[in-house]
Amino acid sequence: MIQVTRKDNRESVENLLRRFNRKVQQSGVLSAAKSAQYFEKPQSKRDRRQKAIVRRERKAQKIRKLKLGR
Repeated sequence: MIQVTRKDNRESVENLLRRFNRKVQQSGVLSAAKSAQYFEKPQSKRDRRQKAIVRRERKAQKIRKLKLGR
C-alpha cells in the first residue's frame, strides 16, 4: 500500500495529493489492475507487445531522421 505523509505541518493538501498520485503512477498499480480487468488470450497479448515494439522502433527512426534533417 502506498502511503504519503506530510513533510511539515504547513504542506498543503494539494501538494500531498500530487505526491500521492505521482507515486501511484510510478508504481504501476493502476495499469496492472486495468490490464487484469479482462482476460486476454496469450496470442493477442503477444501481438499487442509486438506491435508496441514496432511502434517504438518507428518512432525512434522518425526522431533520428528529424535530427539528421531528412
